[in-house]
Amino acid sequence: MQYFLHAYVNGDTWTNAALNTAKFIGHRKYLSRKVRGWSTAFILDREDLPVSKYGGAWTKSRIHDEDLKSELLTHLQSLGKYVTAAAIIDYLGQPDVAKRYRLKKAISLATAERWMSGCGFRWTMAHGGQYVDGHERDDVVTYQQSIFLPAWYALEPRMWRWSVIGGELVEEQAQGADSQSHIVTWFHDESTFYAHDHRKKRWIHGSETPTPQPKGEGSSLMAADFVSADYGWLRSPDRNESVRVLFHAGKGRDGYFSNDEIIRHAEKAMAILERYYQHDDHVFIFDNAPTHVKRADCSVSARNMPKGCKEWGIDVPVWDANGKIVLGPDGRTLMTKACISNGFFNGSPQEFYWPEGHKHAGKFKGMAQILTERGYDVTNLKAQCKQCASGATTCCCWRILFNQPDFINVEMILESTCSARGFQVIYLPKFHCELNFIEQCWGYAKRIYRCYPMSSKDADLEANVIKALDSGLNGAQAAWAAKKYHGHRVLPSAILEELDNAKVN
Repeated sequence: MQYFLHAYVNGDTWTNAALNTAKFIGHRKYLSRKVRGWSTAFILDREDLPVSKYGGAWTKSRIHDEDLKSELLTHLQSLGKYVTAAAIIDYLGQPDVAKRYRLKKAISLATAERWMSGCGFRWTMAHGGQYVDGHERDDVVTYQQSIFLPAWYALEPRMWRWSVIGGELVEEQAQGADSQSHIVTWFHDESTFYAHDHRKKRWIHGSETPTPQPKGEGSSLMAADFVSADYGWLRSPDRNESVRVLFHAGKGRDGYFSNDEIIRHAEKAMAILERYYQHDDHVFIFDNAPTHVKRADCSVSARNMPKGCKEWGIDVPVWDANGKIVLGPDGRTLMTKACISNGFFNGSPQEFYWPEGHKHAGKFKGMAQILTERGYDVTNLKAQCKQCASGATTCCCWRILFNQPDFINVEMILESTCSARGFQVIYLPKFHCELNFIEQCWGYAKRIYRCYPMSSKDADLEANVIKALDSGLNGAQAAWAAKKYHGHRVLPSAILEELDNAKVN
């Protein structure tokens, strides 16, 4: 426009000036007409200037429209975690949305992907944050403060202690206990090794080419063991007898490491301790896992109890004469009804089933009758609330029974099995696996295991696991790590580094 107006002012005609301007910048008559129109509009209104398509708003993506971006972001967030660029295409394809934003045709997938970036999304791997579980749940905190810590503090005066003096680890006798009766705590745990687990980082020469890798984690082998700060892995003094269990977990293999396997493992450990370590008192420390805290099938429980008198029992497996569970034609465990155990109130047994001679002989009394015998008025109480209020103890029959001492203090099968032979059992608080120092032992053994050649053969897997557990982290090293760990002289993360440099045979 400026060139055209200069030419016109300098004596050229209106039409020739426009034609010469268009020709000068490489265009034809169409542009000369546009120049005359723009100039006429500008002469009539000095604010009326044409907008260039080569810069500014004309080159901005539609995703810079804040209203459109906000609406797309709200829609994508409503779809959950796994959104796709195609969701933008589908959403903008709706007639009302297309009309609102004056979209004449659908956008391409490439444009949708760019718009995903404009909405703040990135195609990448989601990063895991800090692990959060039920650490601060009321029941977990109560167990930790009221049961676990008092039990540990009661044992601590009779445990051996260690301190670091002049950079050396010094073992001290526990105060208030002679050498013949000090307490040894044995930590139990299971860990799984996979056939295809190997080191990911190493020095790679530039000439090395990628090699095909097996798919998946491969076959697995679970190892279960006990370890203590005093003796390391639980073995006989000559190291010929071991309590380590290697288990091929899974359907169609060895099954699963159930409560029965835990009991047998504990019995194996108690046999070695009774034979070789009678001069110590031993305490087993187990994780608070469902397989560890299982109760007897017929133990006292308010779960599913009816409020009134009726024929009622709990489902229990059918066992044959050889002590094995009987399976039905479909391969599932056969179940039968059995009466639950009787309770205790004020130090005396309380029958939960009506005795012989009663008109309801053999029937379950019901929660109402049981609570009435204990002095509660349950006339207007429901059997169980849909959702009991937090902290409530008397809102329904089930909640009252749930808080009765004989319903709370039901001994676990593992506890009763061990206590019958003079061994105490303590359960770690739920979700606090870091309290079990055997995790450090597993970690170090796996570090060594990953350096062995990878193999899909079960025989090689088992041989590598045994070699890693025995040579990579022997009992003495485990004990040394535990002493340092429980002595709080080093951070747990430093144990593996120190073990690398430890000269312990």
